[in-house]
Amino acid sequence: MSDRNGRTNHLRWFPRSLEATFHDQFCEAHRVAEVRGEGNVITVVRFTSMSPSDVSAESGSLVEDPSQLPYQPSHRSSRRRRGGAETEATQGQKPPTLHDLIAARPPTPVGPAQQGWQARIQWLTGGLIHPGPGMAEREYRGEVASIQRSLDGPKTIVVVNPKGGGTKTTVTMLLAATFGIHRGGYTLAWDNNETRGTLGWRANPARHPNPAVDLLRDLERFNDVRGARVGDLDNYVRSQGSTQFDVLASDEDAASAASIDADAFNRLHSTLVRFYRLLVIDTGNNMRASNWQAAVAAADQLVIVSTVREDTAQSAAWRIDALRATGQQEIVERAVTVLTAPARTADPDLSRRLHDHFGALTRTVMDVPHDPVLVPGGPIIYDALSAETRKAWRHVSAAVADGL
Repeated sequence: MSDRNGRTNHLRWFPRSLEATFHDQFCEAHRVAEVRGEGNVITVVRFTSMSPSDVSAESGSLVEDPSQLPYQPSHRSSRRRRGGAETEATQGQKPPTLHDLIAARPPTPVGPAQQGWQARIQWLTGGLIHPGPGMAEREYRGEVASIQRSLDGPKTIVVVNPKGGGTKTTVTMLLAATFGIHRGGYTLAWDNNETRGTLGWRANPARHPNPAVDLLRDLERFNDVRGARVGDLDNYVRSQGSTQFDVLASDEDAASAASIDADAFNRLHSTLVRFYRLLVIDTGNNMRASNWQAAVAAADQLVIVSTVREDTAQSAAWRIDALRATGQQEIVERAVTVLTAPARTADPDLSRRLHDHFGALTRTVMDVPHDPVLVPGGPIIYDALSAETRKAWRHVSAAVADGL
C-alpha cells in the first residue's frame, strides 16, 4: 500500500517491546489497536521507512484520530545520559549488582513426584501425566534441604547425657549416618571418651585398630598444610560404607594408660575440622573431665539425649541444670532434646512430662521410636532399620541442622 507521497507502507504485527527499536532506527510508528491474549499485549503498528532528516515529517495513519486509542508507554529501562548524568528514575539509587540479579531469580520449580500414588501415575502414563509431590514427599524434600543446607564453615555437634546407657552412642551413629547419606560425606563420628568408649564397637570394623590416641601421636604429619592428605586419615578412622561417614574410635586397648584431656581434644579438633565439614561427637559420662568440657565449649549445636525413663531423664535434666548454673544458658536454649523409646510402647504420661520439662529449656524435643534392630548392641546397619526409624532420624537431623 502506498501513501499520497508515493512511499510504501507495510502493516505488521509486532510485540510492543520492539516498538522502541523501530523508533531508534528512524521508523515512524502509531498504535492503532491493542490485542490482549495469553498475558501478552500485541500492538498493530504501521511503519514507514524514513531517513533521519524526515523523522519529523508527516506520517499517515490508519485511523482518523489516533488520540482516541488506548495508549500505554513502552517499558524502557532507565539509561545513563551521556556525560555521566543520570535519568530521573535512577538518581540516588545504587546500580544493581550480580547479587541482585541472582536474588531476583524465580524459585526453583518443584519436580514431579517420586513417591506415592503420584509417582505411580507418572510411571503408568509414561510421563504424560506428572502430578506434583504429595504432602509426605514435600515434607521429605524440605527436611533433606535442611540437612543439605550450605554451612559457613565446619560445624561440631556434641551429644551429651552423663548417664551410661542414655543412648549417646546410638544417637551419635545415626545422626552421622543421616548427615552422611544426605550430605555426601565429609562427616565424622568421634568418640571423645577420655579413656574407652563404645562407639568403635557399634561401627563397621576397619583393617586397623587405631584409635584417637594413635592419631594424636601422629598429629604433626597432618599439621603440614602442603603435605597433609585426607586419604592419610584412613589409617586412623573407620569408613562406614554407603552411609558415607567415618568413625574415630576411643582407645580400645585394655592395658593402655593413655587418655584424652582438654589439650588433646583441642589439638585433635583443630586438625579434624580441616578435613571434615561436620563432626558429631560422642561424649563420656564424666562431665567434670576436661575433654568433656572442651567438647561442649567447641559445640555449635548441643544434642541432649535420654530414653523415656525416669533415671536417664533425671540425668539429662541434671546436666542441663549444671550447664545453666555455669553460665551456659545460651547453648542449652539452642539445644535439641532427643527422647528414644526404650520399648515398643513408652509410658505416655512420662513422655508428656519430659516434653513439658525439656521443651521449656531447649529449642525443640524430638521423639525416636524403639527399633529392635538396635537392641543387640552390635554394629549398626542403617539399611536394617525400619522405615519409621529412618524417618524419625531424618526429622531429628533436620532439626539439628536448623541450629547450625
